[in-house]
Amino acid sequence: MDKKQDNNKRNFGLIGKDISYSFSENYFANKFKDQNITDATYQNFDIQNIEDFDKKVLKTKALAGLNVTIPYKESIIPFLDKLDKKAKKIGAINTIKFTKKGNLKGYNTDIYGFKKAIKPHLKKQHKKALILGTGGASKAIAFVLKELNIDFHFVSRQASNKASYTYDALSEQIISDHQIIINCSPVGTFPDITDAPKIPYNGIQDTHILFDLIYNPSETVFLKEGKQKGAKTLNGYDMLVFQAEKSWKIWNKGL
Repeated sequence: MDKKQDNNKRNFGLIGKDISYSFSENYFANKFKDQNITDATYQNFDIQNIEDFDKKVLKTKALAGLNVTIPYKESIIPFLDKLDKKAKKIGAINTIKFTKKGNLKGYNTDIYGFKKAIKPHLKKQHKKALILGTGGASKAIAFVLKELNIDFHFVSRQASNKASYTYDALSEQIISDHQIIINCSPVGTFPDITDAPKIPYNGIQDTHILFDLIYNPSETVFLKEGKQKGAKTLNGYDMLVFQAEKSWKIWNKGL
């Protein structure tokens, strides 16, 4: 590679904590190779606290765009100059664009990814949903359910103003009444693959959709339990691909 080409290289990456398992780095490496994109690189920025964003990540040369994952989708916002309208409403972001003026603008492409992944599977009975977890990812899921006119309730380990239920308060009847159950918590992620959200799985029927934002493993215990009851089960892989492609479009818009 000559020096001129090297100077034109754009760097992208993923910010998160303990993300060696991450989908994004491999996905973009393969994308760049398959599509002969030679002016871009993608790397993981595994940081132990959000203050390292300023100290370490922003010191990287030629940064053009970043993805953001657990646990920084909300805490990253004060470091940004501007938010897209939808990201502002949600209060969580997963994509950062470095503008020509040098500003950092936050977007949420999780909403695009989730909507595109779940919409083909929705049927008449899918009127109510339970969202397991109240972190940054859950905010994007709630935003999409609202757009789709699906009533939803948050479930959390501890009682709060945000959560309608704690896990201990869930009954088979509550599970039965909510035909969509979405796991937005990290419970069941590699390497803790024997873990699962503690819900009464006997309330699940063959009319349910169980959606797990986790993609590693590809079938979590949460999804296995749903499959045994005949439910439609979806992992987070398609959602990730859709949101990654949306991020790529945002980063390249206006170039």
